[in-house]
Amino acid sequence: MTSPEQRQRLLEWIAEAVRAGARRKPACRECGLDPRTIQRWARRATPIDRRTCVVKTPRNKLDEHTRQRVLAVANAPEYADLPPNQIVPKLADTGQYLVSESTMYRLLREARQLAYRQASRPRRHAAPQPVTATAPNRLYSWDITYLPLTVRGMYCFLYLFLDVYSRKIVGWQVYGAECAEHAAALLKDIVEREGVARDTLTVHADNGGPMKGATMLATMQRLGVVPSFSRPAVSDDNPYVESFFKTLKYAPVYPGRFTDIHAARAFTAEFVEWYNHRHQHSGIRYVTPAQRHAGEDVLILQRRQAVYERAKAAHPERWNNRPTRNWDPIREVHLNPEKAKTQPVAVAAAA
Repeated sequence: MTSPEQRQRLLEWIAEAVRAGARRKPACRECGLDPRTIQRWARRATPIDRRTCVVKTPRNKLDEHTRQRVLAVANAPEYADLPPNQIVPKLADTGQYLVSESTMYRLLREARQLAYRQASRPRRHAAPQPVTATAPNRLYSWDITYLPLTVRGMYCFLYLFLDVYSRKIVGWQVYGAECAEHAAALLKDIVEREGVARDTLTVHADNGGPMKGATMLATMQRLGVVPSFSRPAVSDDNPYVESFFKTLKYAPVYPGRFTDIHAARAFTAEFVEWYNHRHQHSGIRYVTPAQRHAGEDVLILQRRQAVYERAKAAHPERWNNRPTRNWDPIREVHLNPEKAKTQPVAVAAAA
C-alpha cells in the first residue's frame, strides 16, 4: 500500500511528465500504476486509501497490561491444566471477568500455549534403537493378533515370532487368552529348538501387556535375549510381523471366523507351513523364508543370475545395454533404521 504522501508525490511526477510532453499511459506504466488508478486518485481532494484491506487498529484492542494479566491467570497453578472454556466460568464464580473465552483462546494461541498445557501434555517417547540383522536367529519380531470365533465377541489369540532376517515363522501358538506366561513359554521353546546362543538375539515387540509382563521379561533375561520395544501407539515400529498378519488375514483361504480354538490351530499350522516352505517372499528376492533361513538362497539366486546372463547373451537387444535384474542376496535387514544420525547396532552372527 502507498501512503497519502507517496500518492501525492506520484501524481505530481506524472503531471510533470505529461506537461513535458509524455503520454499519460507510458508515464503511469513507468511508475508501475494503471492510468485508471491515477484518475481515481486525482478525483479526490486528498488521496486516502479506502480499500477494505487497510490495516486498522481496533478501538477495543486490549492493552499490553491486560494481555499479560490474562496470561498470568491462565498459567496460575489452579488454572494451568484447564482450557479457557473452563477458566472463564470459574473466574465468573469468583466475581471476576477478564476477557471472553474466544479472546482467551486467541491470546493463548498467540503465546503458543494452546497445544498441551501442564498435566495434559503427553509424554514424549524416543524412537526404538535401530537394529540390523545380518544372519538368521539374530533379530525376532513378535506380536499377538485376534482370531475371531463364530460366536460374536469371542476370540482366540495367535502368538507369533518371525525372524526378521529370513522372514521365517520360527514359532507360533494359538491360545485362548493373552498373557505373558504363554509368550514366555513359546519363546523358551523357540530358543531351545533354534539353538540360539546367549546374548546373540534381539526380540522386538510393541508395548502390550504380554510383551512387558514380568514373566516374559524375566524369561528373556534368563535366556540372554535383548528386549526391544516400539513406541506407544506407533504402528510402523513393528512392521515385519504386522505385514505377516495382513498376509494371513487377506489370504483367500482365510475363513474370517473359526468354530473353535482347534480349528484356528489347524488353519494356522497349514498356513505357516505354506508361508515358510512354498511362499516366495518379495522382500528377500523371491525365495522362501525356509530357504533363506537355511542359507540356500545364495545358490538359488546365483543360478537365477546365470539364467539371466545367458538370456542377455543370446538376445542383448532386449536389454538395450541395461544390466539384468538384480539377483544379489540381501545381506542386511534393518528394523527401525535411524534417518541419518546414528549407526545401527549390528547383531551379526557370533564368531
